[in-house]
Amino acid sequence: MCDESMPVEDGGLYGLAASDPEYAGFLAAFMRGEVRNEPGANHPDLDERTRAMAVLSALIGCQGLDAYAHELGEALDAGVTPVEAKEIVYQATAYLGVGRVLPFVTRTNEILKERGVALPLAGQATTSPATRVQAGEDAQVAIFGDHMRGFAQSGPEETRHINRWLSGNCFGDYYTRTGLDHRRREMITLCFLAAQGGCEPQLTSHAMGNMRVGNDRAFLIAVVSQCMPYLGYPRTLNAIRCIGEAAKAMQA
Repeated sequence: MCDESMPVEDGGLYGLAASDPEYAGFLAAFMRGEVRNEPGANHPDLDERTRAMAVLSALIGCQGLDAYAHELGEALDAGVTPVEAKEIVYQATAYLGVGRVLPFVTRTNEILKERGVALPLAGQATTSPATRVQAGEDAQVAIFGDHMRGFAQSGPEETRHINRWLSGNCFGDYYTRTGLDHRRREMITLCFLAAQGGCEPQLTSHAMGNMRVGNDRAFLIAVVSQCMPYLGYPRTLNAIRCIGEAAKAMQA
């Protein structure tokens, strides 16, 4: 983890050194120093690359486009690959909608091109129109448990298509792609949900999914802690409460 208390990029943190030196100073001291070096906000599995993925996901979730543009550069420097960055943005569409995600797709492309990355990247899809629903349901079963088997055909008739879309689109189109494994995909989903707020039932469910695929409670608290400066305290505390509820449900 970085132990620097002051910004490292020219112009200070987010380029605010000239116009807002005091603000840039205490932001940098808190975000780059205190948060990153707090033992309770860290975990052995939360290396700098994983932390960067969580921060990017949180910024998409809270619509922090300007901060995202700055953080994406640092994430790429920390070892996040262009494919991983793209997969984070793509998957956000299932949880925020294309209306909120499209600006992040555009800005990501601009930053990658500035760095000499040739676009489009290699395809990561593993399904076809004929297999996506079943493959998505299989992913749901792997993450949430056997009770998800048959989910695509379940529910009241007037809303059954939503369940089919969840299996085929949310999980079949995104979770089955290469580039990120289930542990990372569930982690970034937790960040999307925590950041946008108002999704506490889904946040609790995905906290349980995280635990089922190996992201334990301590790891999730560390992830949310590292994202706190970008989310603020209310949504951070809501997320921690949901993680606690998920842990109790898993024990039960």
